[in-house]
Amino acid sequence: MEPFAIWGNFIYTEGPERLCLRPNSFAVCNENGLCEGIFERLPDKFNGIRLNDCRDFITIPGYCDMHLHAGQYRNLGRGMDMQLIQWLEELTYPEESMFRDLDFAKKVYGALVAELAGSFTTRAAIFSTAHTEATVLLMEELERSGLKTFVGRVNMDSNAPDSIRERDADYSLAETRDWLAQVKEKHFRRTQPILTPRFVPSCSPALLQGLGELAGETGLPLQSHLDENRDEIEWVHQLHPDSPSYAAVYDENGLLGPNTLMAHCIYMTDEECALMRERGAYVVHCPTSNTNVRSGIAPMRKYLDMGLHTCLGSDISGGHTLDMAEVIRQTIGVSRALWQLDESHPAYLTAQEAFYMATEGGGSFFGKVGSFQPGYEFDAVVVDDSVSCQGGEPMEARFEKLIYLGDSCMVKEKYVAGE
Repeated sequence: MEPFAIWGNFIYTEGPERLCLRPNSFAVCNENGLCEGIFERLPDKFNGIRLNDCRDFITIPGYCDMHLHAGQYRNLGRGMDMQLIQWLEELTYPEESMFRDLDFAKKVYGALVAELAGSFTTRAAIFSTAHTEATVLLMEELERSGLKTFVGRVNMDSNAPDSIRERDADYSLAETRDWLAQVKEKHFRRTQPILTPRFVPSCSPALLQGLGELAGETGLPLQSHLDENRDEIEWVHQLHPDSPSYAAVYDENGLLGPNTLMAHCIYMTDEECALMRERGAYVVHCPTSNTNVRSGIAPMRKYLDMGLHTCLGSDISGGHTLDMAEVIRQTIGVSRALWQLDESHPAYLTAQEAFYMATEGGGSFFGKVGSFQPGYEFDAVVVDDSVSCQGGEPMEARFEKLIYLGDSCMVKEKYVAGE
């Protein structure tokens, strides 16, 4: 890779408590796709490298969408008056069953990937469906897009219609191993597999145990759902009466660790919070989905203060948009609402903290990603904010307008690990 520098105005975080605003500066990407840092003047050792003049724009790390369902893309905006279980049974499962048709899958996944490629998003963790061939097809589409992603073939052998349910744990595990073998043969650079039990009610005890063994054998990361809906939580307690909590069911099967993404986490008990923190698992906040299907409001201020890993997800199609700029705004809004409605909630999230969750918070699941600190992978989005900023505004104002007025149509250039 040829090293290069961007000359522009940079906004990024160094942890949740520090927002860095660097006007008229230089960011250098080295030959390995890593950031050398932000400099007020270009160091002599970089003289002669390619220079991209972006002084009229702002440049930010790419957003990380850490929870989305590719098989639900066509359902965006539908079923928003339903609650979770009804929404799954009446809309989601019938839609996902259609991905056995590869022509259908190619059309839908092509449209999804095109929208992601044109957005603020540079990294994502994605649920496919329970169809091996369609999952491989999705991974091929994503590999060509330049994005870096984790993609999971969904495991579900229980409590679902025959059209989408796998016949038993042995079949589900065998299909997963076949999928992993196919992916290995593809030699993808940007697109990696992630184990994906849909959620506890959709997986038999034998399947949960088998996936835990597979995770231990392969070292693969894992994604699922946790404590999204009160009825769902009660259902888990009925299915696993000997387990002390929903999170404990995952943990007892070896499915909770530092490479685990758990979406929603709205109603975690103090014991579950402590377990998540001890295991180093990630809380993926999905505010648009949580509001749309009326699941509740996750206490993200509490989780951040506790030191839990926190990040954001669009969760389409419970969420109604792939635009992570809108997810950031919703994150701030629902946190303020919870603070107003619940006197026991200590404070609300700031714009800076929500921006951190969308960049460095989610990026850390991929490694050193989501900031312009030295040694971080060079993920960058150049944003044309001229519509909202007519010139002369301080960087603080440009950041605020990015948060509250940002839209994917403002994306001018995009880099993922320097490419």
